Amino acid sequence: MERLDKFIASQTGLSRTQVHEKLRVGAVRVNGAVERKKDRKIDPNNDAVCLDGEEISYRKFLYIMMNKPAGLVSASRDPKMKTVIDILPPEMKRKGLFPAGRLDRDTTGLLIITDDGDLAHRMLAPGKGVFKSYLAALDGPVGDREKEMFAKGIEIDGGELCLPAYLDIAEDGMSAVIRICEGKYHQVKRMFEAVGRRVVALKRLSIGALPLDESLGEGECRLLDESERDRLLTN
Repeated sequence: MERLDKFIASQTGLSRTQVHEKLRVGAVRVNGAVERKKDRKIDPNNDAVCLDGEEISYRKFLYIMMNKPAGLVSASRDPKMKTVIDILPPEMKRKGLFPAGRLDRDTTGLLIITDDGDLAHRMLAPGKGVFKSYLAALDGPVGDREKEMFAKGIEIDGGELCLPAYLDIAEDGMSAVIRICEGKYHQVKRMFEAVGRRVVALKRLSIGALPLDESLGEGECRLLDESERDRLLTN
């Protein structure tokens, strides 16, 4: 059982104060009857809660796919810079959301935003072996030598050893898709720097078996269904 005001706040972009105002003016119905008590106990799985005439679909967790644009910080909040949470549409906003697997400010592509910490851990922990793929545009060509070095586990600055990674190199060698199952700080950029190349643009293409929905423009997002969520944890 859960308090009515807490439930509505958790499922919408409303603050608790805004929810209380909705209750006060009779904009909330529970199982067809107007409800004004903020501490009314409800069963989210069985009780029908309507706000402004529309039923609230209960989701214990949210799973949002975003095509992240450059220039945004992958964080829940930042005092100085705009974050990926700031550009979520109001109907997708609720407390507890965070980007699972941060992308650098200038990196674009697939970003998962959720409030499910367990899924995020299983998706990101190196020991779980979930691969993420990125398209890296480079300032110079790479070839078989770099491909072999990455596959063996390359050493980046400071002597830190990366797990084996896999390169699919473009014909001209000036770009490559790289698959890694870690998320060290600036890892892709540091790996290419270790072989004398600079990444000039980076885009995440997939996590596990889930690719970026290319119909999403930069900055756009949508909810994942259960099958898509599960694909985040498989290769």
